[in-house]
Amino acid sequence: MISNSTGAEHPTFKRELLATLPNLRAFAISLCGRHDVADDLVQDTILKAWAKQESFEPGTNMKAWLFTILRNQFFSQMRKSGRELQDTDGAFTSRLSVHPAQVGQLDLEDCKSALAKLPEDQREAILLVGASGFSYEEAAEVCGCAIGTIKSRASRARNRLQELMSVEDYHEFGPDSSSAAVVTKAIAS
Repeated sequence: MISNSTGAEHPTFKRELLATLPNLRAFAISLCGRHDVADDLVQDTILKAWAKQESFEPGTNMKAWLFTILRNQFFSQMRKSGRELQDTDGAFTSRLSVHPAQVGQLDLEDCKSALAKLPEDQREAILLVGASGFSYEEAAEVCGCAIGTIKSRASRARNRLQELMSVEDYHEFGPDSSSAAVVTKAIAS
């Protein structure tokens, strides 16, 4: 039981819950792609976790427990919002946005677009393992599948991202050699 007889919450639960907020928000943004929707999703997750804190077993992985709740909330909301317009490849969004001024932002947009083209299970695996820092074991627990399945999904996602973005080497990100030379010369002067 997390609560004591006076109804006060266990301080460790609260601390661990608050410590996971940045990771929860990042995962929520990666799932739904919109900051406002992600914030609502995180809020719903925290409220649900708070209401069900007696079902959390102290000493187990709070982060994985919360990510599972968030993931389930996301899929529940997706089922409910079947009538909304899906913009998986970003076609509508790209027409509404302003092109970023920095090369890094362009690379990020390319990466987000490529991520959106991945099958949902591969995208989820690469985001959990690559972006959120989960181990394969933790990601498998969140997704409710075998560790080998997560490893396979993440590997296929990495290969597909590399193919979609036409990237052979990590040096291909950032400014091209001409722009880099101009910046390097200006810094040296």
